[in-house]
Amino acid sequence: MASASIARSETGDPLLLTPGPLTTSKSVKEVMVHDWGSRDAAFIAINKAVLEGLPKIIHGEAEFVTVPMQGSGTFAVEAMLTTFVPRSGKVLVLVNGAYGLRAKKILDVAGRANIVHETAEDTPPDLVEIERLLSADPAITHVFAVHCETTSGIRNPVEAVAALTARLGRRLLIDAMSAFGALELDAREVAFDAVAASSNKCIQGVPGLGFVLARKTALAETKGNATTLVLDLHDQHQAISTTGQYRFTPPIHVIVAFHEALKEFWAEGGVAGRGERYADNARILIDGMRALGFETLLPEARQAPIIVTFHMPKDPAFAFQRFYDALKDRGYVIYPGKLTVADSFRIGCIGDLYAKDMKAFVGVVAEVLKDMGVGLKSAA
Repeated sequence: MASASIARSETGDPLLLTPGPLTTSKSVKEVMVHDWGSRDAAFIAINKAVLEGLPKIIHGEAEFVTVPMQGSGTFAVEAMLTTFVPRSGKVLVLVNGAYGLRAKKILDVAGRANIVHETAEDTPPDLVEIERLLSADPAITHVFAVHCETTSGIRNPVEAVAALTARLGRRLLIDAMSAFGALELDAREVAFDAVAASSNKCIQGVPGLGFVLARKTALAETKGNATTLVLDLHDQHQAISTTGQYRFTPPIHVIVAFHEALKEFWAEGGVAGRGERYADNARILIDGMRALGFETLLPEARQAPIIVTFHMPKDPAFAFQRFYDALKDRGYVIYPGKLTVADSFRIGCIGDLYAKDMKAFVGVVAEVLKDMGVGLKSAA
């Protein structure tokens, strides 16, 4: 039997249990009903506040600068890789999911030399192997790592990778797309040249703005590296720091919404507060789904509180598309799997979601399983 009520956000939309785009607050949506001129002083002031505030999230106000990049998070990652890695450089790409593989593809297209250390989607990189590769190949100038790999939800050991990379005299570039704002990354303790993220993840803004937090001294060395005009972070930074304006049309409404989202982020307690809520969401989700018979892909020690991967039930009555559609009909949108190691699906814990939402979701999953004829507590 279907739920008596259908889950909805403050604005009447389904709840997105996805890794971003995600459910945003009503106030974030509402600020986008106005228009601003891209060269107007009011918008320039808003943009400046956004750019100056972001380095505080990594405790990097003194050493880092924000360079925004119009587009999705991948635009920022490509801008970071093709700006920071010189034409004579070589990258060790750490891969345990789709976003590490995407970084390799970016480097291949850009003509940047690279090698890959790949582990399974449920397995963190091997530090011993990283040290062996770096020690054996002095041509490697950079290491690329993903903080939280959205493919599985695994939290990769960027702190240990950073320490090893620094000890061996190489430079680290981090894709923190799914982690930024929820998992601690302290630039005072973790050595890296740049970290890429976007507006529509844990800060809970809307899609359309990527950004790179760049170490000032490292960014100053990147002039002439970029392979494209649009994705040149050095040139973008020079223009904005000189004029306060983007080189090309900025996503104005996205930036204003991001400004509002950052206010809400700090009001919640920054990384500590938001990370705690997400961790609570993840705990409720995992405990509830396990009680119904589902199995998680990752052990607790490797699971980030961003998105959780579950094995598909073996019960022949279970059909994922029917499961997905039934949840959507009740107001919840989840994520299919994209693993090679397991037939799976994923459920996000981030966005404008709270404990009550996760508890209600687990209850709806139980109803859907019953409607499908999938046996409770034997689903997996």
